[in-house]
Amino acid sequence: MPAAATPPSRVWTLLLAVAGGLLTRVAFPEPGVWPAAFGGIALLYLALRRDGVWWNALVGLVWGMSFYPALITWADDAVGPVPWLALSLACAAYVAVFGAAWTWARRGEAVWRSVWWQLPVFVVVWVALEEGLAAWPFGGFPWGRLAFSQSDSPLVAFASLGGVPALSAVTVGAGVLLGISLSSLRHARLVRAGSAGLAAVLLVVLGVAIPLPTSAQSGVLRVGAVQGDVPGQGLDAFGRRAVVLDNHVRGTHALLDQVESGQLDLVLWPENGTDIDPQVDEDAAAAIDAAARAVGAPMLVGTVEYPDSGGRYNTSVLWEPGQGVVASYSKQHPAPFAEYIPLRSVARIFSDAVDRVTRDMLPGTRPGFVPLESERLGRTVGIGDVICFEVAYDPLVRSAVRSGGEVLVVQTNNATFGWSDESTQQLAMSRIRAVEHGRATVQISTVGVSAVIEPNGAVTRRTELFTADQMIASLPLRTSQTWATRLGGWPAWVIDALALAAVVSGVVGAARLRGTNRGEPA
Repeated sequence: MPAAATPPSRVWTLLLAVAGGLLTRVAFPEPGVWPAAFGGIALLYLALRRDGVWWNALVGLVWGMSFYPALITWADDAVGPVPWLALSLACAAYVAVFGAAWTWARRGEAVWRSVWWQLPVFVVVWVALEEGLAAWPFGGFPWGRLAFSQSDSPLVAFASLGGVPALSAVTVGAGVLLGISLSSLRHARLVRAGSAGLAAVLLVVLGVAIPLPTSAQSGVLRVGAVQGDVPGQGLDAFGRRAVVLDNHVRGTHALLDQVESGQLDLVLWPENGTDIDPQVDEDAAAAIDAAARAVGAPMLVGTVEYPDSGGRYNTSVLWEPGQGVVASYSKQHPAPFAEYIPLRSVARIFSDAVDRVTRDMLPGTRPGFVPLESERLGRTVGIGDVICFEVAYDPLVRSAVRSGGEVLVVQTNNATFGWSDESTQQLAMSRIRAVEHGRATVQISTVGVSAVIEPNGAVTRRTELFTADQMIASLPLRTSQTWATRLGGWPAWVIDALALAAVVSGVVGAARLRGTNRGEPA
């Protein structure tokens, strides 16, 4: 094997890792400069050129701690600095594991010799670690998946083929190609540098060629969406529950400034549109029913339920005028340490905010599918519904569509996160889900950002933060399934298997060459 060049100094690689993490953050809203993700991954690829497992784990940790705290500053706004940093460190630990796993995988002789083999191996190992973070611990935290930085990118179309794992894969692939190009320039390998750079450009351009149909297949659903606003911010935003309910009731009546009564098929309220359960409280039920009667349409209302057995449910109920609740969906994935407190005695050491959650939220057991009996369309229309952070979890959104969802609704409450980027980061996820499943999507929030999204991810209407506003939209109903919807979890499972095989092969290859000083990889 030919001798390789001397790798960059350790100080230099750590600086590359810091720059890479910060640059990747820029790719996410706000500002959402999507090509920055390629640069951030390229710098991580260059920073991991040494052949030390523990060293590369440290490099990954540094990259992660440069990226995650800057991405989720909203966690500091919501619960304080200690939980924010603890969550950031837990996420960064996955990047550290990636650094070690990549080092082992690269030690296979074929991968070590060829950057063109390094490209797919780096990609599958990265995506596999993203999948791990999306699942464990406590149900995972997928917020920083690279796919979610690409809602404005031509690459977003790849989500319709293989879902979020495929979109993350091509994003990482473009970044590694950029890294190969930069590394080749450093070693004056001009042909390889040009080839890698051209391949990165072609990969992005290829996304433009993937069709994303938006036409209605089974009619059009006319909806009104109500962003009622709340009287405060942060953890105390819902301290005046009656005011929040009244805001959304008044917002529903305000829809009549834009449409006549009976012209809408459905009115959408956000998560926590009323924290007073209308199935128990007669005054809340009367206010909601009066609003539904006024607009002449059923309403999808975010509320809560308190079963006699204890706990609570974060629930969305379909309210028919004059009838009340005819269908419902309860959130399947409550947020750990926010909606329920695992390891409460341990969590209290880090933040006494855990004691604000006096009644743990229970998980729902059914997919997010709400059947709407439409008199105008003369049939049952399937509404795919997910609540708040559930939009980040592949299986939950997919099950809502597979169960018959012809449109997607993302009901959310962003009041806890103040003026941070949390709401626009969530909007980017909703846009990607629209593309992934080919469904018109409405993200409706108590305080914003709410938006109407076409099946190709284009935003046609959006609101601002902490304002009372209403949106009217005609949503194309679609019944066909994208490749991503049909394939389900298979792309992720295949990538996980390939990543495991790559790491094991690398470990075996390294054992055969133990004691050989290989320097920097090709």
